[in-house]
Amino acid sequence: MIQRFFSNYFLRHQNRLNQILHMIGVPLTFGGLIGFGLANQWVLAGIAFFAGYALQFLGHFIEQNDAGEVILLKKMLGKPYTEFGPNAQKHMNFDQSSKKSSCND
Repeated sequence: MIQRFFSNYFLRHQNRLNQILHMIGVPLTFGGLIGFGLANQWVLAGIAFFAGYALQFLGHFIEQNDAGEVILLKKMLGKPYTEFGPNAQKHMNFDQSSKKSSCND
């Protein structure tokens, strides 16, 4: 399960700028929320949370694929989604049926 998560994660984050935006955005989203929340700085916690997510969504826009939360929402609504960007297609080493997986960002 963990190996599948990381294989999927790396296929969904091929673009270097997307990787950098996630390295900044993920800690900002959750670390900022927790850190500023513990300090009772709720406005800053909210700003950190939304700014971190904005960086991650920007990364997926650059990568040309949907973020994990967007994929989940689209799946629930029965809408088409783009799990892997164009660069991931050439790096895939598994069949199309195994593309379906739970994606968390």
